Amino acid sequence: MNTEIKKAILDKIKEYSRIIITRHSRPDGDCIGATKGLREILKDSFPEKEIYLLNEDYSDYLAFLGGEDEPISDDLYKDALVIILDTATIDRVSNKKAVLGKEIIKIDHHVDIKPFGNISWVEEHRSSLCELIVDFYLTFKDELVMSKQAALYIYTGMVTDSGRFKTNAVNGETLRLASVLLDKGIDTESLYANLYMEDFGVLKFKSYVYKKMKITENGVCYIYVDRKMQKKFNLTREQASNAVSFLDGIKGCLSWMAFIENMNDNATRVRMRSRFMTINKIAEQYRGGGHECASGATVYSKKEAMELVAKTDEAVKEYKRTHTGWL
Repeated sequence: MNTEIKKAILDKIKEYSRIIITRHSRPDGDCIGATKGLREILKDSFPEKEIYLLNEDYSDYLAFLGGEDEPISDDLYKDALVIILDTATIDRVSNKKAVLGKEIIKIDHHVDIKPFGNISWVEEHRSSLCELIVDFYLTFKDELVMSKQAALYIYTGMVTDSGRFKTNAVNGETLRLASVLLDKGIDTESLYANLYMEDFGVLKFKSYVYKKMKITENGVCYIYVDRKMQKKFNLTREQASNAVSFLDGIKGCLSWMAFIENMNDNATRVRMRSRFMTINKIAEQYRGGGHECASGATVYSKKEAMELVAKTDEAVKEYKRTHTGWL
């Protein structure tokens, strides 16, 4: 079935002279790597076509990968094919003009809660959307071209979304697909330096998080990064959100989360993670969702935030009661 869907996608790409690629808002490494990688593949494979990567926000964290295209006229959308990557629901699309396209293709690896698109290719078991882009390339490698630069973009997405290949969604196929990219000659030393070397100010913030974090009775670790804290350390949105990664690896904590207050409204973004147990169903109760062990949500008060923590704490308690081997 997936081979038929991939063939339908390639046929649509061949049919259109103008293609617009976009992804979800508040971008992470996976959606940036996938969109930039797909753009490079299509530009190199079909140099006669107009290929655009158009979004309304970007990530400072991945600025080393370069920017995206400047906005184009609305008129150019009406006869264009729009490809939306790594986006579970249409309301999360970064480029709000995407709906102006003549046809829409959705390629994603999130739970397909609200299907959309004239063609939809979703594989929820994949550790990253970038896996699907490599799969697509390999299926039609006699017709498609993947440069070293495209491979770098896609590999970046695979590394970041899989937690450096540590999540339970990673399997042998993941590593086989990654090897295809590495064989293109990617400079992994430079890539990892850009991804993981930190400014001294970020290290001071990390130290502060460890001082202020809290752990519930049953093993939920959390930190509330309010506006005052963000101003104190002069944090970007990405730097503040990355606080959730500091809480990984605490023995006995099966779930951890970071609450990030928005600077311009009353919403607080929640980044939720877990080990062994699933948390996406809890996230869905708070205007969010995502993968089983990596989800996001939104709350609008400290009270609601603590309700989310309490509900997750109960889930951890139940998991520990009914399972062994969770360390």
